[in-house]
Amino acid sequence: MKFAVVAPSTNTSVEPEYAAMQPRGVTNHFSRIAIPDTKVTDDDSFMVMLNTIRDSTFEAVDVSMSMAPGCVIMGMSAETFWDGAEGADRLHKKMLERTGGVPVIMGSTAVDAAIKAYESDGKPIRKIGIITPYMPVGDRNVQKFFEDQGYEVVNLVGLKSPSPMLIAHESKQTLKRAAIAVSEGVDAVIQAGTNLAFAEVAAIAEFWLDKPVIAINTATYWHALRTMGITDQRDGFGRLLADF
Repeated sequence: MKFAVVAPSTNTSVEPEYAAMQPRGVTNHFSRIAIPDTKVTDDDSFMVMLNTIRDSTFEAVDVSMSMAPGCVIMGMSAETFWDGAEGADRLHKKMLERTGGVPVIMGSTAVDAAIKAYESDGKPIRKIGIITPYMPVGDRNVQKFFEDQGYEVVNLVGLKSPSPMLIAHESKQTLKRAAIAVSEGVDAVIQAGTNLAFAEVAAIAEFWLDKPVIAINTATYWHALRTMGITDQRDGFGRLLADF
C-alpha cells in the first residue's frame, strides 16, 4: 500500500510521526506544498499563511499522483476544518475530483471517526477540549467543525505559534500543559495542527488523564489504514492504534 502524503514544506512533524506508525508493507511518499516560513502574529498574517497553502495544494497533489498511490493523506490541518462541516465536505469533494477518485483522508473527518471509534466502548463523547497551534481565526473554524458534528467545545487552547515551521518547536512540556488545561470537565481531548509533535504526548496524557486524547496525526494515519482495510495495531500511540 502506497500512501501519498501532502504536507506543507515547513512541516517537520508529520513525516516522522507517520513513519513511526507505519506497518510492514505500507510506504509513505511525501509531496511538499511549497510555502515560505512567514511570521504569524495575528489573524491577518495567519490568513496570509493559509492562503499560500491553498494556492499550492493542488499542485502538490498532482505531483503525488504520478506514483499511483492507493490513498492520498492530507498532512495539513487548518484547511480541513475551515467553514466547519460544510467546508470540510466541500474540500473533500474537490480533492476527490483532483485525485480521480483515489481515496482522500483529511484530518478533520479522521478525528471525528476516531471519536466514534472510542465511543464504540459504550461511553458517549459529547464534551471536548481542543489544543491548536493557531491564531483565534483558526481556532474558531476548528471549533465550528466540531460543533457542526454535535460536540460541545468546553475548553480550547490556541498556542499562537509564531510561524508555520516553529509550530514543530513547541516543547513537550508546553503540549503537556495544554493537554492538562483543556482536560477539565470534558469527555475527550482533541489536538489539531499537524506540525505539533503531539502523538507521543497524547499517548502519555491518555494514560494519566484516563480519557481519550486524540492527536490529529495519529487519527489521520489510523483512519487511512482502516479506510484501506489495513487492521494492523501498534502500541505507543494510545488506544486508537492499539485497540481500534
